[in-house]
Amino acid sequence: MRRLSLRGADLVLMARHPRWKGVGLSHNTLLVVECDGPIASERITRAFDRFLDVCPWPAARLRRFPWGKLHWAAGARQTLTCPPVRRAAVTTRQQLARELVTELNTRIEPRHEAPLRMLLVDGEAEKSRPTTFLVLTWFHPLMDARGGENLLTHLNHLDRHGGEAPWDGVPPAFVPDRDSRTLIERGRIAGASLKYLRTLAPVPPVSPGAAPMPPGRACFRQESFVGPDSADQRATREISWRVALVGKALTELWHRRGLSDVPCLLPISVDLRPKGDLGATFGNQLAFHFARFQPSDTGDVPGLARALRRQMADAVRDGQIEANAVALEFLHYRPLSRMLRVLPWTAGGELFSFNCADLADWPRALEECFGRRVVNAYHVPVVPPRPGIGVFFNRCGSRSNLVVSWIEGVVSEAEVARIIELVRDGMGWTATP
Repeated sequence: MRRLSLRGADLVLMARHPRWKGVGLSHNTLLVVECDGPIASERITRAFDRFLDVCPWPAARLRRFPWGKLHWAAGARQTLTCPPVRRAAVTTRQQLARELVTELNTRIEPRHEAPLRMLLVDGEAEKSRPTTFLVLTWFHPLMDARGGENLLTHLNHLDRHGGEAPWDGVPPAFVPDRDSRTLIERGRIAGASLKYLRTLAPVPPVSPGAAPMPPGRACFRQESFVGPDSADQRATREISWRVALVGKALTELWHRRGLSDVPCLLPISVDLRPKGDLGATFGNQLAFHFARFQPSDTGDVPGLARALRRQMADAVRDGQIEANAVALEFLHYRPLSRMLRVLPWTAGGELFSFNCADLADWPRALEECFGRRVVNAYHVPVVPPRPGIGVFFNRCGSRSNLVVSWIEGVVSEAEVARIIELVRDGMGWTATP
């Protein structure tokens, strides 16, 4: 298999950035893994080389069929080379932050280079402990956050097995199976989804984003917290509670900015992989549920969380999430420039109010990575200029990570700090020691 078509969710990512031509925004996503000691770059290169024996996509290039269909293309095995591994050293957290922001903003050109790269940053953590940050950077339409974790899991598996043949000679499924339903059947489902999506936002949503001036620098801030031992964390671990909290924080921002008090709309990603299964690695394996609420609803976070939970339950019951996933695949038949104009509420450039996602727990299979214990891990995606800001959650062991990603000029550092403060207080978290 030497050609892999982009999935519908991949194409949506591709279509969001051309609206701001010349800005220079990257499509990058970072996976930052803090380990308890140095990692030999040769171990990573060797694992990648073995991985390319069974899966070419980390070394593929983005191509276009004559009729415009985008796909990943890979040559023969002897032409595939390992993605680059760069090494850096830092002595302070500020230097680390600058290194990571540089990595986030260094664009990947997938038509001319590998769609991912690796960075090892050596330094010292608190109390002078030696530490290494392993940073996997990829072109976001290649795979989603779970896919990045899967890829690292595969590479780590290959590293542990040395010269032996892993996977008992049967590699896992790196790409998803094709939909077995007929085109007519899928078309009927997609048509119902489109009809539904056109009714979602009678009033276009508002975001704090703006059309940035070049170079459109991406920024982020990450904080780690621990939750109270005695409290029941079940409710606050649900995405509905977290969306309600982020909605409250951003509603405060809306009011300070004097933005229109119109209903908020945001996509909540749903992982299509079976629960408890590693699942496919490449391609964004995502469907979407669209949450809606009034800014005034955020005054009652528990009530809003219950309402958002009911919305999602109704969407599952009515088959809307499945229908949206099917509809996404029909974007192959539209030019990138027209993909986001199919919905009436996107005509003015607004797609939704803000980004928010919970990337769940760090995989148990990656408690150690390339021979080192994993101390913490989190994801950082670049968000587009509109909405211009995203808030992302994940957990690694006892640590809960909060990442705010934004485009320079959309919000200030003080505004980001206020968002983190409101979310931290609503979650009952305290800073990690």
